[in-house]
Amino acid sequence: MDLRLKGKIIVVSGSAGKEGSIGETIIKRLADEGAIPVLVDRNDRGFGYAEELQKRGLDSIFVQTDVTNPEQMEAAVQKIVEKYGRIDAVINNVGVNDGAGLDASYEEFMDSLKLNLVSYFLLTKYALPYLKESKGNILNIGSKVALTGQGGTSGYAAAKGGVLGLTREWAVDLIQYDIRSNAIIIAESFTPAYDDWLKTLPDGEMVLAKINKSIPFEARMTSPEEIADTALFIISDRSSHTTGQFVFVDGGYVHLDRSLINDVN
Repeated sequence: MDLRLKGKIIVVSGSAGKEGSIGETIIKRLADEGAIPVLVDRNDRGFGYAEELQKRGLDSIFVQTDVTNPEQMEAAVQKIVEKYGRIDAVINNVGVNDGAGLDASYEEFMDSLKLNLVSYFLLTKYALPYLKESKGNILNIGSKVALTGQGGTSGYAAAKGGVLGLTREWAVDLIQYDIRSNAIIIAESFTPAYDDWLKTLPDGEMVLAKINKSIPFEARMTSPEEIADTALFIISDRSSHTTGQFVFVDGGYVHLDRSLINDVN
């Protein structure tokens, strides 16, 4: 199916993670569709990704930005608009499960909110005038932690709960401008960060097996590619009457009957 994304300017925050991360996978999938991914992240890894996209014939750029800093975020959007003249969609993809629990300091808790929630507000706020012009749309990458809890991660859970609240609020607030706002909710996805975490555990393989068994559909984690493919469909006009929705790309993790789960052998 042609998603009709060719030439669209798609701003993706949190897009300079390790190769195989959700953000990096999204920009590759966008490139496959002929869209122009614009990378916004603080990690200078993004320069290499933008260069790779340019070698593919795409006029992509990386705007190195502290996504928690309002001045830098505003400047990033201005740089994007100066180059392209428009923004067709925003994908808010920042997410670090930083373990800021009830034992964290006030500063650590607030830092978690700034990174995982406030960055979404900032990018959307500054991109909004241009989304109004293009009748573009917003996609927020969320987490099942907002709905299920996890333990030991109050900051991340609060932030991702806020992301879902903003998704619905923006859907209502921006309907007058024909701007759609949706969220993807991820449960367990085998990203490089997940792999790094497993490697810190003495029994990482057993933990991975237990996690896989907890996922009803095919007893496996969701791949970043599956998340990226869903993201592209939602931001495309093939999904033109979908707004205010939480789309679960999780193999049934959140909603399906627990009786589907088998014990680890």
